[in-house]
Amino acid sequence: MNKKIIVTGATGLIGTQLCHALISRGDVVTVITRNIESAKKILGDKLLYVKWDYNNPNEWTKHLENKDTVIHLAGANLSGKRWTEKYKKIILESRELSTKNLVSAIRSTKNKVKLFISSSGVSYYGSRGDDVLTEDSKPGDDFLASVCNVWERETENANSFGVRTAMLRQGIVLSKEGGALKKFLPPFHFFIGGSLGNGKQWFPWIHIHDLIAVYLFILNNAEISGPVNVVSPENVKMSEFAKTLGRILKRPAIFNVPEFALRILVGEVTSTIVSSQRVIPKKLIEHGFKFKFDKLEDALKNLLGNNS
Repeated sequence: MNKKIIVTGATGLIGTQLCHALISRGDVVTVITRNIESAKKILGDKLLYVKWDYNNPNEWTKHLENKDTVIHLAGANLSGKRWTEKYKKIILESRELSTKNLVSAIRSTKNKVKLFISSSGVSYYGSRGDDVLTEDSKPGDDFLASVCNVWERETENANSFGVRTAMLRQGIVLSKEGGALKKFLPPFHFFIGGSLGNGKQWFPWIHIHDLIAVYLFILNNAEISGPVNVVSPENVKMSEFAKTLGRILKRPAIFNVPEFALRILVGEVTSTIVSSQRVIPKKLIEHGFKFKFDKLEDALKNLLGNNS
């Protein structure tokens, strides 16, 4: 049965592909966005558009009526700028306030949505060395962990009036369209590729195809709720990721960028680059989700086949 779905943050890497997947399967998708004309250029004319300012829910609350699902992807870019105190406040408030106002708007509707999905991240766990992390593991205590914790708590408030909630703790998304992989490629092309940091940190990754499939899987499985780790079941360390990438690109992977150099280049965001999270997608496995790309080498070959 086709669903009526609201999406925020639809013009980003994940949102763009998710909206196309939803439209392809026959869903009616409404994008709430700050810039309708820009969103139309990216997403096309097969979607509906609503002007979005999360600080003024009265302007868009009515569009939540009689919808099946809200998928909330909006939030300030984590690597868009250096993490000054001012920008860290923007990162937090763009997630906390937008989620709080969305939940409040859903509460005020007469015919409420059945499902509220909000993105989150494996940063919820902080940097945990070699600890094996499942959805039951405790949160970390660094900046991004606290952001994710607040973000998820605001999402879960929708449970209080009968809306199923799911918080997707996403790993590092691998896509040829952008994101982390695109940033890794230039050094390898110039034969200076390698690990970031000491290479010993765990690198929780997910192929964009599987990430989109997880969103659809949760839409179709009413038993799934709460936090969901969205990472490949194959655990690899940064050094292994770099070596695999170099092998596929037929380039060496011998040049590590030390942590102190990263801090000079990008500042405090370095803490997320060198953090270690050995995350297991326990809930997805228990509910029978089938990964198409559960091996890093297969995922990178799929994404970089024309470059190898």
